[in-house]
Amino acid sequence: MLEFEPLKEAKQMNSLALAYMGDAIYEVYVRRYLLALGRVKPHLLHKEATHYVSAKAQAKFLFILLDQDMLNEEELAVVRRGRNAKSGSVPKNTDVQTYRYSTAFEALLGFLFLTGQDKRMVELIEYSLKQNIEKKGGR
Repeated sequence: MLEFEPLKEAKQMNSLALAYMGDAIYEVYVRRYLLALGRVKPHLLHKEATHYVSAKAQAKFLFILLDQDMLNEEELAVVRRGRNAKSGSVPKNTDVQTYRYSTAFEALLGFLFLTGQDKRMVELIEYSLKQNIEKKGGR
């Protein structure tokens, strides 16, 4: 999608910085995905996007990836670091545990993007998007 050189320092980067990048990348993929489905009305786009980008949805996607043993050791280490990161604040509409797991999901995506593992990142994003469609019973 976007072409960037991998960052050598990404492996040592703060988990919240990884999550910051992962949040942005995931948002772009979700928006593109919804437009590809033919969703074009702004209000409906926003409403539909929340099924994918909310803390609850991201935590759910991470649990699916963990339950399916889809992550390798390096990815699991990034998830643990992301889950244990102390952000200082938690959004009002979610609990601390859900927020930490959603941060871990975002950190994983940010890590994959910043280390140049684009194919793996897309694989996990597409799998997550597919899970949401299957849970909702189609488009």
